[in-house]
Amino acid sequence: MAASNQDFQFFKKAPTVGSEAASVGSDATFDQSGATPEINVHDGVPKSVGFWASARHKLFKDRLAMFWTVILILIVMVALIGPKIQHYDPNLIRVDSRNIGPSTAHWLGTDRLGRDLFTRLCLGVQVSLLVAILSTILAIGFGTIYGMTMAFFGGWVDEVMMRIIEVFNSLPSLLITMLLMIVLGDGVWTMLFALAVTSWSSSARQARGLVMQLRGLDYVTAAVMLDTPLWRIMTRHLVPNMMSILILDIGQSIPQNIFGEASLSFLGMGIQAPNTSLGILISNGQDQMLQHPMQLYVPILVLVAIVFAFNIVGDGLRDALDPKFQS
Repeated sequence: MAASNQDFQFFKKAPTVGSEAASVGSDATFDQSGATPEINVHDGVPKSVGFWASARHKLFKDRLAMFWTVILILIVMVALIGPKIQHYDPNLIRVDSRNIGPSTAHWLGTDRLGRDLFTRLCLGVQVSLLVAILSTILAIGFGTIYGMTMAFFGGWVDEVMMRIIEVFNSLPSLLITMLLMIVLGDGVWTMLFALAVTSWSSSARQARGLVMQLRGLDYVTAAVMLDTPLWRIMTRHLVPNMMSILILDIGQSIPQNIFGEASLSFLGMGIQAPNTSLGILISNGQDQMLQHPMQLYVPILVLVAIVFAFNIVGDGLRDALDPKFQS
């Protein structure tokens, strides 16, 4: 038996007078043509803040970290622009201008050989930062690739590569650096390579732990099932998720390498004359400590300021990039 339209009348809800009044009194407005009004479902919903935007906002709110960031930028700018303003040869010996105090001609005076201290200090900061930054990037880059490889393959590959890390950690870093400097000779690039060799193992262990957590995720498993090359999985799926930790490692490793370079140069095992660095300036100023203490205290203060700035900025990056501190 066919059903008529009247049999389904009970499914339709007839509008009442109250409902019509409520619809008229509501916030929705209708035009004369009777078209349905456009409703924005996103009205009143707070916008979500991304991870990097939240980290940047938290870093900018850290006044101490921002203050020392400005100090660090000023030191770097002075070190880059200073030699172009003074126009002094940092290695030119002037016998008639030895141990001169600060003046308009020589802003920080001269050393025991008549060389301009301000120019040599600027070049020393450049060399120390260059060695520290490049050695940090080299160490973290190699350590990250090493750690991702051992964690991704696992098994006996992980065991063998982990034993190599333990061997490196068991040897004193100063001993390895001395052996490398003896074999390869003195110089900026030798110092850079020696500092990178002695500091890559910690980055490898940290990268291994992160990849052990990431390799079980669905998108990594899908990439493996699709026979995606290993280098593409690392660069596209693993490294972006490790970027915050890598930035944090760079901020914390640079001051360690700066202090390491200064210590080795002070002991005479690092960069040698006629090159200059903060360690060499401190070593030369030690001989003039009693008669001309400014030659010792100025490079020490600059070294302490740079290391202190990197440590505080690194702590600010840690608080900003750590998800546990994200609001």
